[in-house]
Amino acid sequence: MADIFDRFKNEKGAFKESLVEDTKGLLELYEASFLMTEGEKTLELAREFVAKFLQKKLNENNVIDDYHALLVCDALDLPLHWRVERPKARWFIVQKQGGSLTYKKKRPDMNPIVLELAKMYNRWWRSTCIAEKLPFARDRITESYIWSVARHFEPQYAHHRITGTKVNAFITILDDIFDVYGSFEELQLFNDAIQRFDLVTETSLWLISKNYKIISSLNNLVDEIAYDILKDHGVVIIPYLRKLWVDLSQTYFQEAKWYYEGYKPTLQEYVENGWISILAPVILGHAFFLVADSIEKEAVQSLFKYHNMIRLVGVILRLANDLGTSVDEMERGDMWKSVQCYMNQTGDINKERVANSPFPYNFVRSAVNLGRTAQYLYHHGDGHGHKKCPKIKDDIRSLLFMPIA
Repeated sequence: MADIFDRFKNEKGAFKESLVEDTKGLLELYEASFLMTEGEKTLELAREFVAKFLQKKLNENNVIDDYHALLVCDALDLPLHWRVERPKARWFIVQKQGGSLTYKKKRPDMNPIVLELAKMYNRWWRSTCIAEKLPFARDRITESYIWSVARHFEPQYAHHRITGTKVNAFITILDDIFDVYGSFEELQLFNDAIQRFDLVTETSLWLISKNYKIISSLNNLVDEIAYDILKDHGVVIIPYLRKLWVDLSQTYFQEAKWYYEGYKPTLQEYVENGWISILAPVILGHAFFLVADSIEKEAVQSLFKYHNMIRLVGVILRLANDLGTSVDEMERGDMWKSVQCYMNQTGDINKERVANSPFPYNFVRSAVNLGRTAQYLYHHGDGHGHKKCPKIKDDIRSLLFMPIA
């Protein structure tokens, strides 16, 4: 694809200065550059060239009009290719209508659905007794729902969104336990219990007596999801789902161990542990079974050997999360993050999107959208874990509860 842009270069291989007069063309070229794959030097040069002149046009107030100035400013902040689809579509509607919208007070096909979802999640959350047993844990049901709806908002994926929200809620609880609220000895016992996924061991009983209700509730969730997949596809997936949680717990424990030992991991150590601890394999592992029309053996094997696509998405999530949460976590004594360990680590997810993949399109889309969701929630701070993040809270409120007239 990059060869197409060679026509815009001069005899020295640089982009022609005459291009800077076309603001719309520059903006389109800038957006296209984010679709590049590794080795496409022309698009790398294009991005540097265009970003420089677009910023200059903004500084000099030399853009076509206010609307295009807004588009340029927004693209330089975060390109379209990195944006979540539904919120961005709403943003364009707002801008086209002059920056304001008329909202419906009531829309029969939306508000009752949101209300019923809220009731359902509330009943489920209360049934786990986690809020009572673990009062320190964050209640992030709404944010957990956003992680699911941002990846698949279409009506046919309702079951995926419901189940995915439960998975995301449990991830938040595990993260809280390992991050701050357990001693090293307690975390070691807790991790050992999850590694076995056995509720009748002496260790597990000790944990339950210490109010760690999470283990039995997690086991129930795994069984519930596995039963649905067995009923629909005739495939037993309990071992696969347990592996996801076992691996996540082990990486959480490794980070806790580094913290309590005062050890600062190397770049390689942090990356190898961090792309799993950021939850990408757990979310995508469950998503695969929930969105796939059929479950092929090759795809399952690739998924649980942690195919490169899973790893790349994990790296993107790790960086986005650390950039959004590092200040809060360092202030409360949390472990070293990738902001300190690496700033330039990224993955070429574009190449994996077009490569010969064992995964169905719906799953590939889910993986790409997971990276976009991380940008959505962490671009202006910790939009998942911190309640004092007004920008993302306003976005979520308008997205879910304020239908456009």
